[in-house]
Amino acid sequence: MENTLIYGVNPVLEALGAGVVLEVYIAGTRREDVSRMEDLAGRRGVPVKRVAPTFFAAFPKGHQSIAARVRPLKTLTDPGPMLEAARRLGEPPLLVALDSVQDPRNLGAVMRSAAAMGAHGIIIPKRRGAGLGAEAIKTSAGAAWGLPVSVQPNIKYSLDKLKEEGLFVYGAQASGGVAPWKCDFSPPLVLVLGGEESGLRRVIAQRCDRLVTIPLRGVNSLNVSVSAGILLFEILRQRTAGKR
Repeated sequence: MENTLIYGVNPVLEALGAGVVLEVYIAGTRREDVSRMEDLAGRRGVPVKRVAPTFFAAFPKGHQSIAARVRPLKTLTDPGPMLEAARRLGEPPLLVALDSVQDPRNLGAVMRSAAAMGAHGIIIPKRRGAGLGAEAIKTSAGAAWGLPVSVQPNIKYSLDKLKEEGLFVYGAQASGGVAPWKCDFSPPLVLVLGGEESGLRRVIAQRCDRLVTIPLRGVNSLNVSVSAGILLFEILRQRTAGKR
């Protein structure tokens, strides 16, 4: 991934805090935001450039007249380091894998939930899925800089390898699965979430040790990032319940 332009006050502040910003660009915006940005950039030794409002003409809505050029996100070709990190912490590995999720905002939101709920990494496909562009980074609101990401050419083979490493594969499915609170999420596991339109592909569902369904009332389905948050919270709840 080449150097990327990210935008928005909070994403740029998060990136500055992570030490990955090369340059900040600011047009006319709220004085307090400019002051915070310039102060943090100055302490990090990052140059700040004042630009004309036309600089942001090609940006999506929500840019808030602030952008930054950042270093490339480092991705892993092998999920192995994620498992090693979990074991160093004395925790059962928890990975999140995405199958055919197309919207980069959903990718970013899932990354945010995964980081917040203690996942050790996320696995995304090299093709047929959203990539780690500016929109995903913005939506992750900083999680992109701290959550390890492994980009895999073939998700199904990656799941097979993780099963050989002792992980259980749990797939989220709209119907026909077990309610989350009836599942045992304490073992090492990878939670697989399917695409926005059709969910898990059959070839992926067949590799799952268990399918999990969130019971719903009043609606037929949930956004993939919402489902991720609910399931990851239940995993965290189960894993921490006996530690209090």
